[in-house]
Amino acid sequence: MKINLEITNAAYMMDKECIEELRTKELVPKMVFRRRLTKAAKFVVELIDKVKFEQGRIMYASAFGELPATANILHAILHQEGISPTDFQNSVYNTPVSYASILQNNKHEILTISCGDNSSDRLLKLGAIKALDGDEILLLATETLNIVKIEEVNECIDFLECAVVLKVKVTQDEATHVIKKCKEKVPASLELLIGIAQTFDPNQRHIIEVKL
Repeated sequence: MKINLEITNAAYMMDKECIEELRTKELVPKMVFRRRLTKAAKFVVELIDKVKFEQGRIMYASAFGELPATANILHAILHQEGISPTDFQNSVYNTPVSYASILQNNKHEILTISCGDNSSDRLLKLGAIKALDGDEILLLATETLNIVKIEEVNECIDFLECAVVLKVKVTQDEATHVIKKCKEKVPASLELLIGIAQTFDPNQRHIIEVKL
């Protein structure tokens, strides 16, 4: 089965170490709420604003999830220290989109998936199926891999922090673009999605074919 998706808006962010110049203070004015945000949550809030998505269904993917919070917990256990309640709360995979939904009072369906290196592919398929009812769906994915001593285990990725968003809807029209992976050495879990976002042109129709 094939489903054609029209990309109505897209944005991405990536940095070899740390994505900066975020507008978190502007987008999340309440300091108490802002202080609880993980790096991935800040990316999600930023990207949702970039594509002007206010209400609707969100599908989110991450291969590694909230790695910084999880690493902090493991460090505390290793050194027999107290575990931070905030790290514990933030260590689950759906943390970024959960914070975003609270911030926007978005009560629509939100799903989180994690499929390792195949996360981009699976998110596209999930989004295509969910969009069959005619709704415009938001596809989000992040990886925040810049943790202490990551250089000791990382041998294949140049960009440790990446985030991408696609706003999509089903169309009966023919595909106009072929899906291509990002050429930079980003996490494999985001290659397809970032590749799509990099070729998006708001002045042209961008339709891709998703094979289920």
